[in-house]
Amino acid sequence: MPAITRTYRTFAAAGAVVFLLAVSGAAHADDSLGDQTQGKDQGADLDGEGNLSVTAGGVVFDHSNNGKGGKVGGLTSTTSWSPPPCWYAPKYTPEQLQNYLEPIWEAGSTGHEWDAEQRKKYTNPDDPEKDFNKHKSGEGYWWDAYVDRSYPPGWDSCNEDYFWVDEGDAPPANIENAVTPEILAQLAYAEVRVPGTEVTLAPAQATKVNLPTWSWLDGAEFQPVSVTASVPAIGIEATATAEPVSLKIEPGTPDAETYPASGVCEINDGRIGEPYAKGKANRTPPCGVKYLRSSGDGTFPLQATVTWEIHWTGSGGAGGDLPDGEFGATQDVVVQEIQAVNR
Repeated sequence: MPAITRTYRTFAAAGAVVFLLAVSGAAHADDSLGDQTQGKDQGADLDGEGNLSVTAGGVVFDHSNNGKGGKVGGLTSTTSWSPPPCWYAPKYTPEQLQNYLEPIWEAGSTGHEWDAEQRKKYTNPDDPEKDFNKHKSGEGYWWDAYVDRSYPPGWDSCNEDYFWVDEGDAPPANIENAVTPEILAQLAYAEVRVPGTEVTLAPAQATKVNLPTWSWLDGAEFQPVSVTASVPAIGIEATATAEPVSLKIEPGTPDAETYPASGVCEINDGRIGEPYAKGKANRTPPCGVKYLRSSGDGTFPLQATVTWEIHWTGSGGAGGDLPDGEFGATQDVVVQEIQAVNR
């Protein structure tokens, strides 16, 4: 790919960043495949039941089975894996690509020589069929790169020029990150939101030195969540599902013991930990902590992190696993000395 092409795409991306900063959160409409597949960059719509659906590039996300609530958050991969910073997907019909490029060429902002070179790629007065592929209207799309704007270093990763793909055909084999069910699964992974991880403790207000403190999470909240990503223009989709598997407790001080000793509480019968109830005072909690000294006038920062397993299914029977994700939170714990009464 010529250096001038990379420069042009970088310039366009930088302009988009300036625009986004200027409007700060407003949905930006463009002249591509419409709201169903492109239409908005990070725009958000609520359906009649309050479910959030976000469109980004040629991909539509269904968040109706995602985690909900004020303390939900995104997962951090337990490995160095991250979703693709950019991908290729259908973007323009022949008419839409013409409507997008012609004003750029007419403005002359990229130089006469450059504009003339670009025109030759898509138009030829001596070849009516080489007219943005208008003779194939309804039979395919022009594909282009879409960029995840949360990954600025990836802006220059997808530099292929617009390319045509007939309906039902696969994109050219040399195109990396052309959208597939697996790519969609990775993009859906990045959209998964899981419940907050503030554990319930017993005793609740303040625990005592050398007294086992029971810890558990609300089993009703910690159920599998999922996000589906699709490209309606070409009829492919994938669903990434996150399932909680364990809770790791870090007491916030070395002067403490955890239950179990590893500090990792595995999920059991759909719940993590066990609620405390009367009659359990002499039992060892299946999930919890025992502090060996007082927190004095302060608190100990207990860190609770839930690990979620991620698997995906997609069009054509595709599927597999993605790296586990983690989401955690810190809560302050007051630990007091047990007061003895002297007579």
